Amino acid sequence: MAAIQDHEYVKSCAELASLLGISLASARKQVEIATARAGSRDLTARKSMAAQLLKAAQAEPQDGENSPGERLTKLLEALAEEENFMVED
Repeated sequence: MAAIQDHEYVKSCAELASLLGISLASARKQVEIATARAGSRDLTARKSMAAQLLKAAQAEPQDGENSPGERLTKLLEALAEEENFMVED
């Protein structure tokens, strides 16, 4: 059975995922890694770290060259040496 999650924590992670254009699981993983790097793993530390990462993501420009959509577009573009690469035989 899945553990009950804190509503504020899940909401912050969901907003972070939306801003960054990633999945909720990836956003939660980012928060957990950042919290572990800070030397703590309890729920209050994860909540505050999620809020910090959310504020940082909101401060980034959502349009232009560094937006999440542009980063995804750059990742999906084929490089010249990969244009004729076959995924399947």
